[in-house]
Amino acid sequence: MKSAVFRVAILALVVSLAGCKKEKEETDTTKVPGFDISSLDSTAKACEDFDSYANGGWKKKNPIPGTESRWGAFNVLDKENKEVRLKSIIAEIAALKDRKKGTEEQQIADYYQSFLDTATIEKRGLAPLKPYLDKINAVSSLKELAALAGELQKIGVTGAFGFGVEGDLKNSKINALYQGQGGLSLGEKSYYERTDSSTVNVRKEFVSHVDKMFSLAAFTDATPGKTILDFETKLAKHQLSNVELRDPNKTYNKMSFEDFGKLLPDFDTKTFADKQDIKADTLIVQNKAYLQNLNALLKATPLATLKLYTKWQLLSRFAGYLPKSFDQEDFRFFSTVMRGTKQQRARTERAIRSTDGLLGMPLGKLFSKKYFPEEDKKKVAEMIENVRTVYGERIDKLTWMGDSTKAKAHKKLKAFTYKIGYPDKWKDYSSIEIAPDKLFENVISASLYGHKEAVEKIGKEVDKKEWGMTPQTVNAYYNPLNNEVVFPAGILQPPFYNRNADDAINYGGIIAVIGHEFTHGFDDQGSQFDDEGNLKNWWTASDRANFDKLTKKYIEYFNGIEALPGFNINGALTIGENVADLGGLTLAYYALQKSLEGKEEPAPIDGFNWKQRFFLGWAQVWHMNTTNEALRNQIQTDPHAPAKDRINGPLPHLKEFQAAFGCTPGTKMALADSAKIVIW
Repeated sequence: MKSAVFRVAILALVVSLAGCKKEKEETDTTKVPGFDISSLDSTAKACEDFDSYANGGWKKKNPIPGTESRWGAFNVLDKENKEVRLKSIIAEIAALKDRKKGTEEQQIADYYQSFLDTATIEKRGLAPLKPYLDKINAVSSLKELAALAGELQKIGVTGAFGFGVEGDLKNSKINALYQGQGGLSLGEKSYYERTDSSTVNVRKEFVSHVDKMFSLAAFTDATPGKTILDFETKLAKHQLSNVELRDPNKTYNKMSFEDFGKLLPDFDTKTFADKQDIKADTLIVQNKAYLQNLNALLKATPLATLKLYTKWQLLSRFAGYLPKSFDQEDFRFFSTVMRGTKQQRARTERAIRSTDGLLGMPLGKLFSKKYFPEEDKKKVAEMIENVRTVYGERIDKLTWMGDSTKAKAHKKLKAFTYKIGYPDKWKDYSSIEIAPDKLFENVISASLYGHKEAVEKIGKEVDKKEWGMTPQTVNAYYNPLNNEVVFPAGILQPPFYNRNADDAINYGGIIAVIGHEFTHGFDDQGSQFDDEGNLKNWWTASDRANFDKLTKKYIEYFNGIEALPGFNINGALTIGENVADLGGLTLAYYALQKSLEGKEEPAPIDGFNWKQRFFLGWAQVWHMNTTNEALRNQIQTDPHAPAKDRINGPLPHLKEFQAAFGCTPGTKMALADSAKIVIW
């Protein structure tokens, strides 16, 4: 079931994401440099543009591959994890004889084969979609459409709104049913509102894309692209922006299912839910006004248009599993037009990624066993506790927070739990039917499994041991409902964590990442949840006002950064990640300083002292080249600031950085003390 509600705070947008750690048996003899000095650009000045100074050489040597829209540390490591390590695992499984049906080996090998079986995919054409298309064509009323929409939701075909299941924000121990907005093909309402030439062109290309897809399918509908764009534009008008969606107090509206139905009197919400096997007396509605406006829109829209829209959502959802012509056109618009990616990956590489997307946990079990040594897990646990200690010391020194709130902040910090590497228990996926020659049915089977799993959680106790990412994922996250930080094995490799690097590089890398996730517990969203993970105010009014004043200044600071002509960073959208970056850097720096107490100061390496290398470690994590298209998309849809600004953005606020590189007042990387923002 696709959730449309609250999300965990993650480190980075999961794109194809860096490093090059070898297999365990190779790491004893093969060392990855802590920081490669060839990444530097000596013509740039550290105090004017630290990203260019620290990463200019790397950027020149690492242009964006044609198969990518961005290329940086995350991407490189993600490619290594998937196209080398997972590929090796899948190859070993595929070579096994007599794989028993229902085993993870059978599922992985047969799904991989089904994705590569292009001859069968071409031969079948649109036949797999025909049963669903027939049902759409047969719809004769809005009530019948509601029933069909419910059925389609089970297989991941979204509509104007949908359901999700996760912990109740105000009772985090119990899973609740949520309702959230959806149905925008372009992802965010700003794409339907902006009038700049690049966004106007995206809308124009979208119309052409829909027309082309309908033509390939031999559908006879007139002007489908224009009709769908017009409908989605009306839909977008009533939706909350991605900034408004950040406030959980505004989007938490608990009500009876009966009252929910009254918001959509002309849409049969009961049948819509029944078709999804959902049984719930209450649910949490994201925005009541949206549903009321949606009801009016659905009632006023011709049924033929709603059926056309449903047909489009179905076609778009499964385009990547259909014959080559559909797959290529889907790639052309969503990857090339929207993100600037020039060419598709090879089919074998895409097969690996598709298998990972569908059977990520079974693959993750094998990945963890082969590539994540137990000693690394113990080392990361020690790092986490070091960050916890320093965070407590930082809280004690805050001048803008009173003793009462500090005591509760300490309580929350003490209650933080963490997961490292991989789950302690693994789910049973044996009920997912996978065949080597039925790609479409394989995807349907996995979708139905995920939907059933989610529905069965409603009203039941939250499983605190469950993971929200697979072990091979190059990312990390904070979950406010569990008050936990999670670090998959996939990110615990160079350049984030390098067992062969000096402490300064690792503290600027993985320790800053750990500090980043800890700080999410105290950012604009996480700070609204208490030590038990419940949406509950634990602040005094004056302390909250002080915190809001600081974050408002930081929002305004990032609002002033122009990432591309006419496209400034949205400070309100990125505030959570920006606060986490600033906090993570601060915590990591002082954790490093604390680790050196009573010891001889480390000798410089490659001419850089430990303070300078700490910041080089941070810059190395975020080195990245990005297409303009991807950058525009990121600014409008992503709560993360562009990579360059995750480096240059927080550093001018850190006196520690200016001291390390001798930055004087008046340089771009040295703000006046009165302009510096220190939150945590």
